[in-house]
Amino acid sequence: MKVVVIGGTGLIGSKVVGGLGANGHEAVAAAPSTGVNTLTGEGLAEVLEDATVVVDVSNSPSFEDQAVMDFFRASTTNLLKAEAEAGVAHHVALSVVGTGRLQESGYFRAKQVQEDLIKASGIPYSIVHATQFFEFMKGIADAATEGDTVRLAPVKIQPIVSDDVAAAVRRATVGSPVNGVVEVAGPEAFPLDELIREGLAAKNDPRTVVTDPQARYWGAELQETTLLPGPGAHIAETRFADWLAQQK
Repeated sequence: MKVVVIGGTGLIGSKVVGGLGANGHEAVAAAPSTGVNTLTGEGLAEVLEDATVVVDVSNSPSFEDQAVMDFFRASTTNLLKAEAEAGVAHHVALSVVGTGRLQESGYFRAKQVQEDLIKASGIPYSIVHATQFFEFMKGIADAATEGDTVRLAPVKIQPIVSDDVAAAVRRATVGSPVNGVVEVAGPEAFPLDELIREGLAAKNDPRTVVTDPQARYWGAELQETTLLPGPGAHIAETRFADWLAQQK
């Protein structure tokens, strides 16, 4: 079948496109660099012609509150409208475990708007909620850095490697629409502060991680289980230590 992957040139998207193509599907990477812009609508009608499934793994270029809200609202609205006109049978989107619990954060408010638009569209859908990627640990540290200090709460997080996220998205893509959310997470839960401390040390990053129960996560206050998946999540196999070892 023909699958159009919005954000198909990025970290997750390129892995989704490659895996689907290897299994005999026509997987098309759609991004501004390939002539498809969901913000302006450029190229959408053309790329969606004869598409069975659309996968949206795109992300906002800016995490500033208003910019990220504008991105997900406009991009998702334009995409769903074009899908309806093209007769697309299944919309798959990648989102984040805990999105509904992180609504103090402008980024996660925008992701919630994206999910709500999908649910209201009338197009059969599957939303994949993933925990944070191993590859995004530096981004978490950077967002929590003041000077040479990284302040993080000692709450639990169950991170996952991007390869396993892409595999979960591919499973959703070739499966039937669930008209709901499926969760995927890594095999181990860590205290967030300890995870980032270990990750920075492995990279010889000189910053000091300070345990601060009041520290916020992308602007949101955290409870012990805010970032953890529910009991029905698919648990991937790749361990953080094994991934770290491969990075050296």
